[in-house]
Amino acid sequence: MELPEVLLEVDRLATPYRAQSSVPEAAGTTATGLPLVELTGGEPLLQRNALPLMTALCDTGYTVLLETSGAHDISTVDPRVRRIMDLKCPSSGEVERNRWENLRHLKPTDEVKFVLGTREDYAWARKTILEHNLQQACPLLFSWVHPLAPEQQHPALRKVPPGQTPISRQELVECIVADALPVRFQVQLHKIIWPPEQRGV
Repeated sequence: MELPEVLLEVDRLATPYRAQSSVPEAAGTTATGLPLVELTGGEPLLQRNALPLMTALCDTGYTVLLETSGAHDISTVDPRVRRIMDLKCPSSGEVERNRWENLRHLKPTDEVKFVLGTREDYAWARKTILEHNLQQACPLLFSWVHPLAPEQQHPALRKVPPGQTPISRQELVECIVADALPVRFQVQLHKIIWPPEQRGV
């Protein structure tokens, strides 16, 4: 699909929500806001038209969010876009792909997300936050790795590196509280609400 076709499709999908997004203003007039559009994985920044698409959506009045792995340059993303950028933890096996130069491009409207599955992930994330003073840059998210059901597991998935100790959701929250870390804990609600085999949620 070419960029003009994508924009037309987004507009078509957004049309039913325009009236719902109208909110009354103090003077009795109505401010109509367009819906939110989020670009997410795989990795949106690998797509040829991702940057011009985000700019075009911002120009049209959409609130635009970008979920990115943190391995690609975010400085070229339109400054109006709200970026949710991962910092890969040790159990992912992808720490070496973190693009540390991105940290200086963070804005208060961005978010940095850590996905944690082990105690070593927690220690690494805590150290990274303190070393880079990340709480001063933007909101920080801690997301727990929800274990996969047997039918979801695939041989191609990366295994947790040896020597790492899994951390439970409760243990992770208790560590955050004990250390008074300036982070927001989040869960993948779709994995709690719907069964693993259900698609389209």
